[in-house]
Amino acid sequence: MTIAVINSGGANLGSVQHALHRLGVESVLTKDAEVIRSAEKVILPGVGAAAWAMNALREAGLVDVIRGLSQPVLGICLGLQLMFESSEEGAVDCLGLIPGRVRKLQVGDDLRLPHMGWNQLEWIADDPLAAGLDGSEWFYFVHGYAAPVDHAVAVSEHGQRFAAVVRHENFAACQFHPEKSAGAGARVLQNFLGC
Repeated sequence: MTIAVINSGGANLGSVQHALHRLGVESVLTKDAEVIRSAEKVILPGVGAAAWAMNALREAGLVDVIRGLSQPVLGICLGLQLMFESSEEGAVDCLGLIPGRVRKLQVGDDLRLPHMGWNQLEWIADDPLAAGLDGSEWFYFVHGYAAPVDHAVAVSEHGQRFAAVVRHENFAACQFHPEKSAGAGARVLQNFLGC
């Protein structure tokens, strides 16, 4: 199986590849459009700001490549946010794969921002990524912006409900970091590999 991890410049690239390696799957870190198009599965990781990440994808000539993918694609953290139409973070147009706008999390004075820590998920729709998970698992989040729940198959909460896992056709994404979420995260990655 060929897994292409898009080299979006994020800090989590190595940990994503290492998590796949632990599952017995090798991946290629790439900005090469042909490698990405021909891969059986594609992962779009991301850490940082939406405007910076979109600029990096544009400079690499990958925006239309990603939009045209028909194989299973998994976005991680910022990768989820980039799948939406736009983001308040930098007032940037994103990939437009999923309708909606990513907005800053609204939290009270008792909660810190960015949201950094472990949360549980509430699965609100059946999805292949949820196989073997029952909602009792904990996942690691690091984010200050979040996607609306309209296309969520799982939600979480930090001051407000937000999309924790989304799906639209062959594109799925998780706001948390499965590569840093121990056994539960490994299960999500394994489920993606089996899609």
